[in-house]
Amino acid sequence: MTDTVKDLKDLKGAVSAAEATETPVETQNEAPKREKEIDAQGRSYGTGRRKDAVARVWLKPGTGKVTVNGRDQTEYFARQTQRLVLNQPFLIINGVGKYDVTCTVKGGGLSGQAGAVRHGISRALEKFEPEFRPALKTAGMLTRDARIVERKKVGKHKARRTKQWAKR
Repeated sequence: MTDTVKDLKDLKGAVSAAEATETPVETQNEAPKREKEIDAQGRSYGTGRRKDAVARVWLKPGTGKVTVNGRDQTEYFARQTQRLVLNQPFLIINGVGKYDVTCTVKGGGLSGQAGAVRHGISRALEKFEPEFRPALKTAGMLTRDARIVERKKVGKHKARRTKQWAKR
């Protein structure tokens, strides 16, 4: 299109030719392709939250060793249910024993911490392998559980427990 356009018909032909040579742009309905987010050590990172607990999780390929605050998961989470909660993302993607997890967790109790680590593992898995996202998303592992303790109200014993009342 070095020469000037003298007629509107010429302009229409030039525009349609330019459109044909361009690469197709992503449609609005199509989600952008997610890429792996891996650091120099070959790890992916995820932050998990549950109640007052916050977990920072690093995940890399390995033998299935899970370390929480410098201790083994069986030592840190004594209850079987807490360890089951922690390993749910691996069960969903059929990746039990394929990844090593190192995490630090602060705040809350053991139940909240187990949920926070699960959330962090799910996010780290999604960053490590983006094709795991649909399975984790449908299972609800990537969504932060927003339920927190209800605050105590003035004039009540607890959040909802009222003072004892006697008619006579």
